[in-house]
Amino acid sequence: MIISEKDNDFNAANDASRRSYYTAAMSRSPPVPPGREAVGRRYVISGQSVVASAVPPGLYLVATPIGNLRDITLRALEVLAAADLIACEDTRHSRKLLDRYDIATPVTPYHDHNATTARPKLVARLAQGASIALISDAGTPLISDPGYKLVREAQAIGSRITVLPGPSALLAALIVSGLATDRFLFEGFLPPKQAARSARIAALKSVSATLVLFETGTRLAAALADLAEALGPRQAAICRELTKVHEEVRRGDLSTLARDYAAQTDVRGEIVIVVARAPADEVSEHDLDAVLRAALSRLSVKEAVGEVAALTGSPRRLVYQRALALRMETENDR
Repeated sequence: MIISEKDNDFNAANDASRRSYYTAAMSRSPPVPPGREAVGRRYVISGQSVVASAVPPGLYLVATPIGNLRDITLRALEVLAAADLIACEDTRHSRKLLDRYDIATPVTPYHDHNATTARPKLVARLAQGASIALISDAGTPLISDPGYKLVREAQAIGSRITVLPGPSALLAALIVSGLATDRFLFEGFLPPKQAARSARIAALKSVSATLVLFETGTRLAAALADLAEALGPRQAAICRELTKVHEEVRRGDLSTLARDYAAQTDVRGEIVIVVARAPADEVSEHDLDAVLRAALSRLSVKEAVGEVAALTGSPRRLVYQRALALRMETENDR
């Protein structure tokens, strides 16, 4: 690698800027305890070894690539290299990323199956002044994983919590889908059993927001068939293996997509389904009342009307009239 004098000047200025930034940041942050300096804590980019800046104690929520390992941020690499410990869903999976950038930070598993026993140990380490990075197998942690419980307990002991934003499968799928992005609902995984799945889809029918769902390859065709039956010919996008070698984005109406994937015998990879929102004229009075009753059970009339009008796209005046009628029915039944 050839580095010009100009490059050296730039790097020196950049290093000075980074030192100034971290000096200012550390003045606002808890001090780094003695012995926790970033001596020997390094990572490698394009064959060049970089010294990781020290980080103060606390919990760091670090987004990692959903496929292409080059999607990692520079800040994420620094924190992963400088932290005392990395908590991850699958240590073997995360090791591929860490090895790619020559990060030697110790790792420990933290997932659905061991969270009850692992979480107290992590909280104890935080209470002792450790810096812990939390990552998922891919994407942003806490999305469809048990990380929020660790965040809640870290908050309870007064631990510093820092988020390092980055890759997210649901946002990547949403913006590549070609569907409306101004308002969306992330539903996660639909229930695996057909009856429960159909009931959940029925509850989502009147939501006037783009729907974003996770699904597995083995259940994709069945899920699409149930979505098509309940939601009709809405437009949708199937986003599979985003950022990876076999990336696929297939767009069409739900019925066509259901038939296409039913004809495929082996669908693999990480899959996100994005479905167009319900048109306002699709929301029946029955559906509107059902959503309103649920909202009125926990909110005032004004708050419920605002929430339901936003969710369904129905005129606010109509929603307000139905809310008053339902409130009167409830009072009369008492």
